[in-house]
Amino acid sequence: MKNRDSAVRPLPDVGSDATTGAIGRLEWVGMEGIALPVCFDAGGGEMQRTAAKVDMFVNLVRAQQRGIHMSRLYLLADAHLGGEPVDAASLERLLRAFLHSHEGIADRACIHLRFEVLVRRAALRSSNHGWRAYPVCLEASLSEHGYRFELGTDVVYSSTCPASAALSRQLIQQQFAEAFSPGASLDHAAVMAWLGSEQGIVATPHAQRSTAHLRVRPAPDASLSLIALLDRAEHALGTAVQTAVKREDEQAFALANGGNLMFCEDAARRIQQALEGDPGVAGFNVRVAHHESLHAHDAVAHASGGALEHVSPAAPFQALPW
Repeated sequence: MKNRDSAVRPLPDVGSDATTGAIGRLEWVGMEGIALPVCFDAGGGEMQRTAAKVDMFVNLVRAQQRGIHMSRLYLLADAHLGGEPVDAASLERLLRAFLHSHEGIADRACIHLRFEVLVRRAALRSSNHGWRAYPVCLEASLSEHGYRFELGTDVVYSSTCPASAALSRQLIQQQFAEAFSPGASLDHAAVMAWLGSEQGIVATPHAQRSTAHLRVRPAPDASLSLIALLDRAEHALGTAVQTAVKREDEQAFALANGGNLMFCEDAARRIQQALEGDPGVAGFNVRVAHHESLHAHDAVAHASGGALEHVSPAAPFQALPW
């Protein structure tokens, strides 16, 4: 019987062959939506292991080569992302490994990771705590222009309309004038009872859940903390959504909404000022959307600062590749 091993021949690799069709350099070639585990420190000193969706690309500079080595990208990402915490430095090492594995074929690489992290949040008044899930987007590229790293996340908050609040106050004033004659003496107990009734508060301003999309580029040599970024944005807004809520927390949230009336323009400027005052941030883009309860559409505002380029309002946060 013939020895099967002696008949084994190298497996064909047509991807490395010269193309027999059209030729040309390609800006980006790679894979999208790869499922991989990652470890990430949100800034509290504790690593979280979570599932990520990963997009990875290199360019193709050899015009006559048919394709890149996609399996090399996958295996490198699996080894790097599963073996060390994900941050700016580790992603730069991974991108350099991408280019080393495609020497002579590619001179640019990029990667885009999307996942969620859990952050423990305290209630406003009670002693309770609860978990908030925040989305995280890490984007990194390596090219002849150097290395670039950016972090994106969302802050969800409540926005109460200032115009609606003013109109509601006017209706309450009118209701008060009808309930209490201008010339009559006011009875304190009667006024207190009226204020606590549904007839007294005849109108309430409209409020809605709103979202601030943040994209930040850290300053050189700065370690960007996700939790610090979230805290800065949520403090500027004053009405971040809550987790565990008792009645005293709900009342405190209502008070916070009353003291933080805002249009989408106000919200965008608040976050803009907060990020401009952060020495660890080299540049940022902000997009806020108020998912209106009055309208069937959103009210949207954009702001930016520092080293991030202007982006189109129709597509404010384009995923990699750049």
